[in-house]
Amino acid sequence: MNAPEPLHAVPLQIDERIPVTQPHLAPLAEFMPYLEKIWSSKILTNGGPFHQQLEQALCDYLGVEHLALFTNGTLALVTALQALRITGEVITTPYSFVATSHSLLWNGIKPVFVDVDPDTLNLDPARIEAAITPQTTAIMPVHCYGRPCDVDGIQRIADNYNLKVIYDAAHAFGVETRDRSILRHGDLSVLSFHATKVFNTFEGGAIICPDAKTKQRVDHLKNFGFVDEVTVVAPGINGKMSEINAAFGLLQLKHIDAALARRADITAMYREQLSRVPGIRCLQPGDETRANHAYFPTLVEADYPLTRDALFQKFRDREVLVRRYFYPLISDFPMYRGLPSAHRDNLPVAADAARKVLCLPIYPALADSDVQRVIDIVTGD
Repeated sequence: MNAPEPLHAVPLQIDERIPVTQPHLAPLAEFMPYLEKIWSSKILTNGGPFHQQLEQALCDYLGVEHLALFTNGTLALVTALQALRITGEVITTPYSFVATSHSLLWNGIKPVFVDVDPDTLNLDPARIEAAITPQTTAIMPVHCYGRPCDVDGIQRIADNYNLKVIYDAAHAFGVETRDRSILRHGDLSVLSFHATKVFNTFEGGAIICPDAKTKQRVDHLKNFGFVDEVTVVAPGINGKMSEINAAFGLLQLKHIDAALARRADITAMYREQLSRVPGIRCLQPGDETRANHAYFPTLVEADYPLTRDALFQKFRDREVLVRRYFYPLISDFPMYRGLPSAHRDNLPVAADAARKVLCLPIYPALADSDVQRVIDIVTGD
């Protein structure tokens, strides 16, 4: 009898082996007409027809008015900070992928870490105000695991102190609260379309802009600052999405609803069986009116028979690639741990979550039998 295929937890943090047999990865035959159009048009980049079509299609799907495509989400974060002319200090979360805070360092901005809420693992508004200094110019929260931040609480603080808000919404594609896109909150929201995300363009990202003027500035910044062939108005970067990536995104968009529906089914299976396991805490659903089920994080508590790392190894021994996502904290890495705000005493909730978190496999090709296999490893059956 053949050994079972490894199961992959998506997204991955460092070892980014991506499962390729996914229903939302359309058959190659479906992609060929797009490639033929690119070949015949001889337009590969610089805002070609597929790029323009994908921007409009995503605006329509996400319920936003203005969206600027990027080659990846990290460059989108870097550019969003540039577009709003952010300087000084920015309050952010230690519980995220490193791109969040790296984008600050690349702009010469000092990250100030604030602890997270124990129920959502998002930036805790109750702790933001105490971290504000005369040098604070913005707040950069993350919709962690696609679960919405307390956008109202964060906006009240931002308004009181005249701060900008840039949401790292890398996980939050398609998420809605009160039947309205979560991407419409803050001054800017940034998406990632990396291959590990619920919607992907192989590599890609986007900035959601509140108005046409802001989008125009973002578009200039992502194309070296060019306005026309002879006019450069800003020290921009090369952040443009190619026609091939945009075409793949258009194809993926046709399958996204089916992919999200399958993720919801897997989430329901996990939640129904694991919520009864002593020592395994499943994060409760948030206030989304539409969730994307991007991840299935669990917290391995003290009354579970194994430590989190022992359970992690148990999965690995059975070739199931779960992830300790996010571990370590961003604030534990060498370029950040010298900051006063990075001290563990300042971040008890985030530190506790990082010690306990285990994200289970969730992607559309995951069969019910494999979901049950994951559950059986947790329950010891």
